[in-house]
Amino acid sequence: MAEKVCVIIGGGRGMGAATAREMHGRGYKLALMSPSESCEALAAELGGVARRGKAEVAGDTQALFDLAMETYGRIDALLIHVGGPPKGDLLEISEEDWDRANEMVLKPVIRMAKLVTPVMERQGGGSIVAITTFSAFEPSLTFPTSSVYRVGVSSFAKLYSDRYGPANIRFNCLLPGFTDSLDLPQKFAEMSALGRLGKAEEQAKAAAFLLSEDSGFITGQSLRVDGGVTRHM
Repeated sequence: MAEKVCVIIGGGRGMGAATAREMHGRGYKLALMSPSESCEALAAELGGVARRGKAEVAGDTQALFDLAMETYGRIDALLIHVGGPPKGDLLEISEEDWDRANEMVLKPVIRMAKLVTPVMERQGGGSIVAITTFSAFEPSLTFPTSSVYRVGVSSFAKLYSDRYGPANIRFNCLLPGFTDSLDLPQKFAEMSALGRLGKAEEQAKAAAFLLSEDSGFITGQSLRVDGGVTRHM
């Protein structure tokens, strides 16, 4: 049986890098992308391949897809983890920044889904996971563009799961809370019911669960891993 392959956008640091390590530990081959050389260093450590690039640049994501297919010939799991989009006072955010948020958050998900779906269909299945935010269903004025566009990712995931579930391709979202991979003040730790920040490794275990066959009957869902910050039932 062919070795399974996981492609990770945002796989150089933080939760993306932690997920790369977790998937490597589960026996997956890796193809990583990040804007800096961190993805290359991690790929070299874990025996994978990497390409520097940004999620919002179509040519970069196409190049990562091509690299994965040329190297391994298959893609079984895809993780999309992008940085934070522009912030600001709600009506003071420029149209350009709203457009940039769309380009950063939602369009890479759609673009990558178009690339990997035919591959996963031929293979008989696969799993896609998008890391978004705990505030996707409880919008926050602190993160206005993120709140607007990341809930769109959950909506897309549900539509995708309805359309491609019969092909055994699953699509879920991971909604992390405040995590130690970010430089955050203590007040954010205190927002958690557990009184602490989440660990990147904890988020990675949840992501790996959704990416792997461990979650084989879960699709179209948005899993909150936020330490109890949100109140949405």
